[in-house]
Amino acid sequence: MRIERSIAIKKSSEEVFNYLKYTRNQDNFSVWNMADPDMKKEQSGTDGEVGFIYRWDSKDKNVGAGEQKITAIIPGKRIDSEIMFFRPMENTGKTSFIVNEAGSGLTNVEWIFDSPSKFPMVLFAPIFKKMLGRDLAKGLDNLKGILEK
Repeated sequence: MRIERSIAIKKSSEEVFNYLKYTRNQDNFSVWNMADPDMKKEQSGTDGEVGFIYRWDSKDKNVGAGEQKITAIIPGKRIDSEIMFFRPMENTGKTSFIVNEAGSGLTNVEWIFDSPSKFPMVLFAPIFKKMLGRDLAKGLDNLKGILEK
């Protein structure tokens, strides 16, 4: 299952990338990170560098528990992470932010989520794609609002 959403932001690609590379900033724009203000959060490693791990644990069944690890960074261009979900269901996925100059002072940000789908969950893929796509788009809208202030 692959979900992609993108947005143009009126900021330099350097500014956008430097904001996105810090996983903790997702607390400010990601729908999931903002869903439960009482969730427990832990971090290990250096944020903004490969190997950094962000863990969460929420009693909210829509947030659950899991961790996100930065697996690769191409400076100024791309941040890749692996996501492991422990609760409410176990799964793994990969997420990426791709940042590109779009001209006229705009930067294009693409947020990609990839996750394997096994039977019988593959039957629900269209529903998950719609829900997760909406959440990615909302997160990008939030990101735009923050960076364009």
